[in-house]
Amino acid sequence: MAQLTDDCFAFGGALVGVATALDDLLGRLAPVTQAEELPLRRALGRFLAADVTSDRAVPPHDNSAVDGYCVYFDDLDPRGEVRLPVAGRAAAGHPLPAPQPRGTAVRIFTGAPMPRGADGGPGPDTVLMQEDCRIDADRVVIPRGIKRGANRRKAGEDVVAGARILAAGRRLRAQDLGLAASIGRTSLSVRQPLRAAVFSTGDEIREPGIPLPEGCVYDANRTTLVALLEGMGCRVTDLGILADEPSAVRQALAAAASGHDLIMTSGGVSGGEEDHVRGAVESLGTLHFWRLAIKPGRPVALGQVDRVPFFGLPGNPVAAMVTFLSLARPLVLRLAGSTEPAPRTFPVRADFAYAKKAGRREFVRVRLEADEGGGWKARKFARDGAGILSSMVEADGIVSLPEDLVDLVPGAAVDFLPFAEAGL
Repeated sequence: MAQLTDDCFAFGGALVGVATALDDLLGRLAPVTQAEELPLRRALGRFLAADVTSDRAVPPHDNSAVDGYCVYFDDLDPRGEVRLPVAGRAAAGHPLPAPQPRGTAVRIFTGAPMPRGADGGPGPDTVLMQEDCRIDADRVVIPRGIKRGANRRKAGEDVVAGARILAAGRRLRAQDLGLAASIGRTSLSVRQPLRAAVFSTGDEIREPGIPLPEGCVYDANRTTLVALLEGMGCRVTDLGILADEPSAVRQALAAAASGHDLIMTSGGVSGGEEDHVRGAVESLGTLHFWRLAIKPGRPVALGQVDRVPFFGLPGNPVAAMVTFLSLARPLVLRLAGSTEPAPRTFPVRADFAYAKKAGRREFVRVRLEADEGGGWKARKFARDGAGILSSMVEADGIVSLPEDLVDLVPGAAVDFLPFAEAGL
């Protein structure tokens, strides 16, 4: 397991914008996962550890794009029909065994290699669709008007020999595996899954499914964070709920650091008498607070437990999810060896007015509705408290309002991030 330097999350203390914080942190981090070779069928969803370069062209030979007749274009008459004898048959996997003579046609099927040329010269170069031709005794009647090279797919049309077809850091999808198979690869070098430990703290937190004492709440954040990390390809260990007892928290963190690449929690890292995570992390490593200019969200705790990265997210459910999406997710991907681009945002029209503080980026939960002009408008969710997790269920995504914006007016263009773009 690769480890980070013990100051990679160090912070100067001033209020910082999300983009600035992210650029700074990404510049300090490197992948901590090792590479392993896996068969294609087991590589789905993994991050590619090394570029894949093709040692061959795909397709390997010129071939027919249709069922029809293969001819030399120079044997055709631009003024009218031509009758050519049929000299053979070529099918996919069964090429014409001999060169095609000039002045002939060959019955050819989709995917079949184009026949070789007579006397070692250029081969036939044009294919006519069978429905454009007709058979007259032992000859095929070729109409006028076909273009040279019609319906001929050239070697390397899909992949050129020597080309990089997949870049390291890419999360492998079904089509990526298919492309690797098309050049004959049976396995790929991929990153091992990032091993993440997740826990909650607080004597008021209870596991769902058991009776809930007065003053207690069910643990929603841990379930959410585990699902978010697993959706990114992490191998997650759920450490459960830790009691508000300093030695228990410290022991759990120390044990997690020995077998994981990342530790994550939400809440419990402030300076209160019952917030024991902060002291435990500091006793085992280092802890830094990043005061982000973001809403919803509070200071995010970043540090190392014996040089294993530690992420302490806000305790409010919406704030935890927003800071995960905007800050933790890109950092986790970097640690996992991913070069996955940031989720794409799309311009939509705001269907609400909104006032905010200057210098702070705010994320507003919205639903999309079709507007009268055939585009989309974003309607703000009615309740916007940082603890209203139902708003994340009922919204389609979030609108990002930049630091320099103070008053948003209805009809203004805003950047919309669909939850689906971030894997939600």
